[in-house]
Amino acid sequence: MSTRETAPAHRAPEPWSRGAGNTDYEARIDMARLRAGRAERARDALGRAQLDAVLVWKEENVRYLASLRPQIIAGKNGVLNGALFTRDGTTVLFISGGDRDRAEATMPWIDEFHTIPIVEEPGLVRHVAAEIVPPVLERHGLRRGAVGIDLAGKLLMDALAETCPAVRWLDGDAAMQAARRVKTAEELAVLEEATVIAEAVTATATAAVRAGVRECEVAGEALRTLYRLGGEYAHVTTPFVASGERMAPPTRLATDKVIREGDLVFIDIGAMWNGYFGDIGRTVICGAPSPEQRRIYRAVWDAQQAGVAAMRPGATNTDVAAAIRTRAAEHGLADRFLSLFIGHGIGCGSNEPPYIGEAIPGAAAVTLEPGMVFALEPLIWVPDVAGGGGVRLEDMVVVTEDGARRMSRSPYCAALLA
Repeated sequence: MSTRETAPAHRAPEPWSRGAGNTDYEARIDMARLRAGRAERARDALGRAQLDAVLVWKEENVRYLASLRPQIIAGKNGVLNGALFTRDGTTVLFISGGDRDRAEATMPWIDEFHTIPIVEEPGLVRHVAAEIVPPVLERHGLRRGAVGIDLAGKLLMDALAETCPAVRWLDGDAAMQAARRVKTAEELAVLEEATVIAEAVTATATAAVRAGVRECEVAGEALRTLYRLGGEYAHVTTPFVASGERMAPPTRLATDKVIREGDLVFIDIGAMWNGYFGDIGRTVICGAPSPEQRRIYRAVWDAQQAGVAAMRPGATNTDVAAAIRTRAAEHGLADRFLSLFIGHGIGCGSNEPPYIGEAIPGAAAVTLEPGMVFALEPLIWVPDVAGGGGVRLEDMVVVTEDGARRMSRSPYCAALLA
């Protein structure tokens, strides 16, 4: 009898979390299959965009194509690491010297590694464009190719145009957005685990809410849970804990304000795990709510429920936004939404297209498909309410063949729904 072990058969995504670790007693997330599925999506997107390759610098695109988890330095997105991905699936990593040795020893799926500086100082930018990128393009037959690029400063683009004059430099971010829009089964499994950590972060934060505690203390307790459970970092780099009048209008960070009896408290911190984000927001009450606070909370809750119900294959993001705004109008609060979108795609990007309810002209109307994942987050605020009149509720929602499924399970505030 053969004892040879075979790879687990492909499974449909399960609507629950098995646990974040590897085990010998059951098959969990197949990371090799995750990477292969992303590469296939990326190759298809490049083909549709008529690109021979993409040169990416955005953190989420580098993670998607190369699975690089680097050290993140605040304010340096787009200048620390990059990746070249060709239509035949070759992956070349342009990597910070601080991460090069570790990555080369542990990432066998990468075809080439090249050390780069922080792509910021003019002389170093010119060196990257003249001495590092052109030989790679030459080696992979791209010196006259169509190469998409997602994020680059003017100096780098000018230098690449000078050193690689026959390359047709085109937009590559649209192709990457298309590749990432519909999630594979493995991506959905990772998103489930990220959502579980985000739930735990939210639970810790809501448990810390009481009179006499500062907003920043609530955020600190939540971040301890994030790292204790193996999260990489928060969905919101500046954790959003706003209490009382700081939610009307919203102050989208945690300050040293002391939470008081009768304050609404909004928490939006979330979590990243294995390159994917879980994004959950909850509003709770410190003490007993006023009738006006209950009215606002009920309006937001009803509006969110209407939005989830509208998220089915064939509907559009515009349909979902209309359902949310129509329900809010029934409560007399249609004109009190925050001047921001009310939902966004999510995956390797913390916020990614398509957006729901983006009022600024130019936002795309997109038909929903199974495998799309959104964070749905209506926020309504009313001024001059004692203890604050701002409420947001945010949940992770995946579109399935049968409609929407709420991935997040964080409870709503019973006292505000009463």
